[in-house]
Amino acid sequence: MAAPTQASARPGRTLVILGLVILGLVVWTLWPGQSHTPKLGLDLRGGTQVILTPTSADGGGAITDDQLKQTVEIIRQRVDGFGVAESEVTTQGSGSNATIVVSIPGVTNQAVLDSLATTAKLDFRPVLAIDFGSPQVAPSGSPSPSPSSSASGSSSASPSASASASPSASPSASANGAPLPQTAASGSATPTASASPSPSASGTAAAGDLPPIQSATNDAAFQAKYVALDCLAPGATQGGPADPKKFIATCQDDGSLKYLLDPAAVEGTEIASAQATIAQQGVGWEVQLTFTPDGATQFAEVTGQLAQNPSPQNQFAITLDGLVQSAPYVSQAILGGNAVITGSFTAEEAKALANVLKYGSLPVALKVSSVEQLSPTLGQDQLDAGLIAGALGLLLVVVYLCLYYRALGLVAVASLLVAAVITYTLIVILGRQIGFTLSLAGVAGVIVAIGITADSFVVYFERIRDEIREGRTHRQAGDLGWIRARRTILAADFVSLLAAVVLYFLSVGSVRGFAFTLGLTTLVDVAVAFLFTRPLVQILMRNKAFTSGKPWTGLSPDRLGVKQTISDDAPRQTLAASRAASKES
Repeated sequence: MAAPTQASARPGRTLVILGLVILGLVVWTLWPGQSHTPKLGLDLRGGTQVILTPTSADGGGAITDDQLKQTVEIIRQRVDGFGVAESEVTTQGSGSNATIVVSIPGVTNQAVLDSLATTAKLDFRPVLAIDFGSPQVAPSGSPSPSPSSSASGSSSASPSASASASPSASPSASANGAPLPQTAASGSATPTASASPSPSASGTAAAGDLPPIQSATNDAAFQAKYVALDCLAPGATQGGPADPKKFIATCQDDGSLKYLLDPAAVEGTEIASAQATIAQQGVGWEVQLTFTPDGATQFAEVTGQLAQNPSPQNQFAITLDGLVQSAPYVSQAILGGNAVITGSFTAEEAKALANVLKYGSLPVALKVSSVEQLSPTLGQDQLDAGLIAGALGLLLVVVYLCLYYRALGLVAVASLLVAAVITYTLIVILGRQIGFTLSLAGVAGVIVAIGITADSFVVYFERIRDEIREGRTHRQAGDLGWIRARRTILAADFVSLLAAVVLYFLSVGSVRGFAFTLGLTTLVDVAVAFLFTRPLVQILMRNKAFTSGKPWTGLSPDRLGVKQTISDDAPRQTLAASRAASKES
C-alpha cells in the first residue's frame, strides 16, 4: 500500500486552512458598504434595449460588413467604458438592411444612452457666435451673439480649457480649404449683419430646418437660418451628419445654446486617446486628450489663433453628430499634442465626454430606431423557476446520498454546502472586481455543477466500498480508495473544464455565462474534493464508532456483501484470513 502523503497525514490541519479561506471569502463578501448579492444579467433583472439603424456616413453607397463590425466594436467600447457588465451588442441582417441591437442590463445610466445616440463624425470647430437656444429669448431679437457670460451659462458648453490647438490663419477655414467667412475673424462683424433680415423673413428662411444647418459660405441667408434656429424645438437635439468642410449652425446637445461654427479645424480621427481624470487641483473632473502627430500640429495652429480672439471667438466647439458637446475657452496655444478640458464636470459627464472623444468617429451614421425598457418581471420569474429547479435537484441528490450512503452521504451533503458557499462568495466577489453578471444560463451552469460535484463523491465512496470488499480495513480502504478515485475525479473534471473553456471562447452572449459558471464550479469541485471531502473521510475512517460496521455508517457487511468488515485493531492473522476469504468468495 502506498504511504499516505504529508497532506493526508494531517487532515485536521487541511480542514482548518480551508475554513480560514472560506471565512476570508465570507468576510470579503459581507464587507460593509458593498453589495452582498450577485450582479444579475439582462435576462434576470431587466434592462434597456436600443435598436440602431446604420446608414452610409456620406448619405449614399452601400454599407459593408467591415463597416458594421467596426461600428459594433466602437459601440461595445463605449458601453464598456462606462463599466457596464455583460452588455450585448449584436447585428441583425447584413449590409444596408442591417440593424444593431444593444442590450444593457440593469438600470441604464442616461449618459450611456446619450453616448449611443451620438454616432456621427467628431470635429473641433472654431466658434463664430453663441446665442441662447431659442430666438424668442435672444436679447433684443438681435442675431449677434451675447457676451461671454452667455457662453458660460452652461457648464458643459463652456468649460474653461487648458486645451490648446493652434489654428490655421483664420479660424480653421483656410486649414480645411473652405471659403473664408464673410464675417471678420475678430468678432467685430459677427452675425450682426444678419440682423438685416426681418424676423419674419428669417423665420421663413429657416422653417423646418433642424441642426446642423450647413452652408459652404457664411452668407446672409445662412446667418438668417442661424437667427431663426430654435434649439428648444422638438427634434433640435437629435443632430445628424455634418460636413467638416462647411459652416454649421447648430445647438448644444441639451438645447441650451446655439452656435455658429467655422469648418472643422481638427477632425475626431486625429484623437489618439481621451481619459477622464480628477482635476489636478483635486476638485471636479477633467478630460485629458492626446492627438496623433498630424492632429497635434493642426490643434497647435488653431488654438494659437483662437487665443488671440475676443470672446466667444476664443472658443472651439467639440461637435459630435453635428451637435456641440463642449465648447472650452482657449487661453494659449497648446503644443505637444496634449490637451486638458476642464469645467464643472461630474464624474459621469467627464467619462461621457472622454468616451465621445475616444470612440466618436464611426464609419457609418446611426439612427436610434427604438429604446425599450425590458421589464425585470419575466426575468424574476425565470430566476425563481431556476432556483426552484436547482433546489429540487439538490434535494433529490441529498435524499439519494443519505439513503444509499448513510453517514458517508452526510459527508457528501456537507461537501455540497461548502461548495455552495464558496461558489456564491466567488460570484459576488467577481461581480465587484471584474463586473461578472449572473444570467439565467449561468444559473443553469451552477445547477449542472451539482451533478458533477455529487458524481465525485459517488466515485470516491464506491472505491472505498470496493477496497473493503477486497478485505482492507477502513483506514486502508479510505487511503487506497482515494488514490484510485482521484484519477477518475481529475479526469472527469478536466473534461468538464476543457468543455467550459472551449465553449467560453467560441460562444457569445449568455452562453458564455453558462461556460464561465460551469468552469468556475468545476474548479470549486476539485478544491472541495481534495481539501474537504478527502480529509473529512480520513478522520471518519480513524473513528472507532464509524468503523464499527453498524448500518448507519453505510459500510455494514450486509450492504457490502461481505461476511464482516475488518477493524484496524484486528490481529494480523485475522486480517490475512479475511483477505483470503474475500478473494475466495
